[in-house]
Amino acid sequence: MHDLHLTTTWVGIASLIIFIVGYYFIAAEDKYHINKAKPALFIGTGIFMLIGVYFAVNGLDGHKLESEVEHLIVEIAEIFFFLFVAMTYIEAMIDRAVFSALRYNLVSKGYSYRKLFWITGLLAFFISPVADNLTTALVLSTVLITIDKENKLFLVPGAINIVVAANAGGAWSPFGDITTLMVWIAEKGSFGEFLYLFPSAILGWVVTAYLLSRVVPDDVPPFHSDEDKIEVLEGGKTIIGLFALTIVMAVLSHQLLNLPAMWGMMFGLAILKLYIFELNRRNRALGIKDENENGVPDKVENQQINVFKWIAKIENDTLLFFFGILAAVGGLHFLGFLEYFTALYESFGATVVNIGVGFLSAIVDNVPVMSAVLKADPNMGADAQAQWMLVTMTAGIGGSLISFGSAAGVGVMGKLHGIYTFGSHMKYAWTVLVGYFVSLAVWYLQFEILGIY
Repeated sequence: MHDLHLTTTWVGIASLIIFIVGYYFIAAEDKYHINKAKPALFIGTGIFMLIGVYFAVNGLDGHKLESEVEHLIVEIAEIFFFLFVAMTYIEAMIDRAVFSALRYNLVSKGYSYRKLFWITGLLAFFISPVADNLTTALVLSTVLITIDKENKLFLVPGAINIVVAANAGGAWSPFGDITTLMVWIAEKGSFGEFLYLFPSAILGWVVTAYLLSRVVPDDVPPFHSDEDKIEVLEGGKTIIGLFALTIVMAVLSHQLLNLPAMWGMMFGLAILKLYIFELNRRNRALGIKDENENGVPDKVENQQINVFKWIAKIENDTLLFFFGILAAVGGLHFLGFLEYFTALYESFGATVVNIGVGFLSAIVDNVPVMSAVLKADPNMGADAQAQWMLVTMTAGIGGSLISFGSAAGVGVMGKLHGIYTFGSHMKYAWTVLVGYFVSLAVWYLQFEILGIY
């Protein structure tokens, strides 16, 4: 780290103002109808442009700035390309009707609302560690709205349950949330160490889910018996297997091969593309025609598959948002602002501050909060490993306290527009708070008293 302290200079003050104003527009995305990637990119790149001007005007050594930016680019690239591959696989599974088949199998069984409530929650908890919490919440909230579009006694608790379960499930896996991915890449915890958060995550969710389930009706939702059965399309099951293999390769790359996790992910993308090439070649050999010049398949049931169409559908705005917000926090770190954050740990202790991070994540967003913690790299004390797992957990599940406190919550608000709102969430927010404190209690018992980690 450089020895400059620029927080009280014009560039420091201007950068802080830009960050605050830009973050306001990110938080008020629905009010101004401006995609959050735009202000995030502006503040992330703009802060470093200002720093560059300051260095040039004052004749400072530009190599220090260049070195900082190069290091930051590597950090962002590891996260960017990891998510890029994961999102591509998810789009591939959507295209192959994997999730549509799941929805059909759920709604056609004749389960009661309450049983569907528990099934979707369990699926969210166990899918999010692999697919990430946002994607999981979007898929399962779509399942909710297809079960019943009007029954708010089912939809609102069901939506909250999915958000809480997805965030809790994402907290005990390096791939379940962007924050856990950041902690893992920063080598603050090994793959196996995250798994020790499983008891805290699942018990906190189960308590919240039980409290919510008491208001869910026990009758059976309507189902049209003439609805066509949905099957997983050709290649879908193999793609599920390749995705699992890709995750394994990411873990091996990071833990054993001294390579970034994203290297294993990109290798997995290469395997996916080769598999699709072979699948298309085999289909062509069988006489199956390609899509015509208008993009309409000549044979719908046997169309040729284009991997780049999956890549085109991934949420690039989400990737660019992460680029911008991580760059912005990196800029504030370079200017020296995160030293104040470190002072909080010295004043109040790691446990108190890490618990507070959960509440802050609900209001701000867990990505910049966790980025700030990692950049500040505070002294976590003698039990640093346990404290890093605590802040990973609180940042992950703390976002569930408020409807817009996590990417999963914001995504479900969009899917269930007018049904799952800030107001409807706050009506049951006390159940989430109870679960949050249960997770903290389990962590304290396991990590601090029993020493199991």
